[in-house]
Amino acid sequence: LSILLTLLVPAHTTRSPDCGGILTPSGLRYLAEVSKPHAESVLRQDLMAPPAPDPSPISPSSRNKIISVKVDNLSLTLIPDTGMRLSIEVDLGITSAPSTTKEMRLSILAELHVEMNPEGNLELVTSDCKPTLEEVQSTEETDRSALLKSSGSDVDKQINVEKICLEVSKLLLFPNERLMSLAAPFPITPSCQVQYLPLAAPMYSEQGIIISLQTTFQVAGTVIPLPVSPVPFSMPEPASSSPSHLILAFSEHFYTSLFSALEESGALNVSLLSSLTTATLAERITQMGSLFQEDLPVVLQAVTRSSPHVVLEEDKAIVKLFLTAQIGAGSSLFQSFLSVNVDVTARLHLSVADTRMIISVAAIEDIELSLASSDVGPVLAALLEELFLPTIREEVPAQINMVLRQGVFLPHIASFTYTDVNITIHKDYVLIPCNLQLEARTG
Repeated sequence: LSILLTLLVPAHTTRSPDCGGILTPSGLRYLAEVSKPHAESVLRQDLMAPPAPDPSPISPSSRNKIISVKVDNLSLTLIPDTGMRLSIEVDLGITSAPSTTKEMRLSILAELHVEMNPEGNLELVTSDCKPTLEEVQSTEETDRSALLKSSGSDVDKQINVEKICLEVSKLLLFPNERLMSLAAPFPITPSCQVQYLPLAAPMYSEQGIIISLQTTFQVAGTVIPLPVSPVPFSMPEPASSSPSHLILAFSEHFYTSLFSALEESGALNVSLLSSLTTATLAERITQMGSLFQEDLPVVLQAVTRSSPHVVLEEDKAIVKLFLTAQIGAGSSLFQSFLSVNVDVTARLHLSVADTRMIISVAAIEDIELSLASSDVGPVLAALLEELFLPTIREEVPAQINMVLRQGVFLPHIASFTYTDVNITIHKDYVLIPCNLQLEARTG
């Protein structure tokens, strides 16, 4: 057992969050609002379904029939440190004979919270449920006492209160299938995927429901080890209640890990076609003439030589790329004659479209070139910059933006998209307050 425990310890120490989200009280109100038609549909199906055939010749259940179900009120409120309270009020129209109808009110009060199941998925659980059924009015006062006597137990039989309580979480629009969709793997490039794994059951504070996530990246189906975060990340709580439905937060480590995964997959290795040819280069580097007799286009094949690094400051995100560019000629048979180390510092632009974060290299702030090796003698740094800087400055951002153009899926649950997004970059983390929007059902 002690050997097993020592094996488990390192695995747990690596599990630390690098992003997360807070579902605010206004987000809960929105989920309650969009769940109302769904809850009505589920209850109508359950309550208006024909009863099971009764073997006795005189069936008392035939005296009462639910003819209408209307959800009058559905609310979700936060209980700090505990979970959520679901309150539903349903108006039922009940008939016991063609001429007699009455209205009853079904009230359901349930306590809900989210747990983590043994498979590592989040699950909505009901910890308490209290249903009450009372008569609101009767159309025929003369039959009132008879109805009350006969229908009280009959209606209770027809309304399977225990079943409703057992499946009360299904009245909301985010049952467990949707919560499981939170941890689905999403593609970034054809060979690179991202997955957000919940680390524990959510916490409940006055600001909202706080979920901590750990990102894993897969390259060609294999989870890749990522740079270790120097500081454990915790969700920054807003100082006051936010009007946004949801606040997502991403650590600096998340962005560095993303670029490391892209580097591992080879997506940051780029081939840049220069406007130069071997003949034009020979005018500046004399030894070129003896290497190439014919005039060929000059190509730069840039590969990463160490992991990229992202730095987040107030209102500013920067990526540092460390490349080695093999400079050579020929398209079918590439012959390298120079090797140059290229260090690029570029500003990143972040935006959100639907449920994806669009990351692009907006502007290059600094480029350093240094000669690594040469087959054409010494080349001064100033000449390297004059010859190759324009191509690198233009082509490196363009090619990386091509890789990132699909965007990176944000943590989200199925059928919901993000609107009214506002991105703020702080030191060490990015905050994305946004509103939820239920997608229109197609088909």
